[in-house]
Amino acid sequence: MKTMIYAIGDVHGKYELFEKLIKEYDPKIHQLILLGDLNDRGPKTKECWLLGMRLVKETGAIYLRGNHEEYFLQFLQNPEAWYESYLINGGKETFASLLHPGAVEEYSPTEMALMIRSRYGELVDFLCERPLYYEWKNYLFVHAGVDLTKKDWRQTSSRDFIWIREPFLEGKNQTGKIIVFGHTITPLLHGDMQTTDLWFSDNKIGIDGGAVFGGSIHGVIFDEKGIVQDIEYQNNDGEWIG
Repeated sequence: MKTMIYAIGDVHGKYELFEKLIKEYDPKIHQLILLGDLNDRGPKTKECWLLGMRLVKETGAIYLRGNHEEYFLQFLQNPEAWYESYLINGGKETFASLLHPGAVEEYSPTEMALMIRSRYGELVDFLCERPLYYEWKNYLFVHAGVDLTKKDWRQTSSRDFIWIREPFLEGKNQTGKIIVFGHTITPLLHGDMQTTDLWFSDNKIGIDGGAVFGGSIHGVIFDEKGIVQDIEYQNNDGEWIG
């Protein structure tokens, strides 16, 4: 077992920031954990996904499923039903990245789904296999959170692992675990829509700094005693959209 965890929050197509964080990754000592949502909203979903897949296959990284991976897979299963909601939640940028800019004006949802399945079969299969959580010592890594009303957090529904917000954020953590999660951006958790720092409360650690919205991306290194280093890169591409 590696002596440290290196957890990276929601990337959302911000490939250059993702690359910068990966430069700090040492597979000899770090167990890399990607907390999901590598896709949508940002411009380079394809590059982020291919890098994520390579890191899993070549270095044993853990890539957890996020709600945006789920959105994408649901779209592929039922393109006409999921198209509108997926489009407004970042899917348009993903279609442009996987196919080409303007694809949504040229093709129907069903046509785009067929082209994506045809061109990216290996990637789609890979995304379908992503786990929902990862345990390490007294830490639990998950995309969104867990159902804190369950006696055993492992009984959390698949949907809640990737979608839950207020019941997890406001509930009492009696799991015995320090829960590290993404999904809900830390500027929202801090309550000011400005602060991109890590968020700490009740043995919960939020690490999604909202990079795609003009905030920051975090790569957090843990050992069994706690946080060793928080590597934070600001997104300087544009203004904060909070």
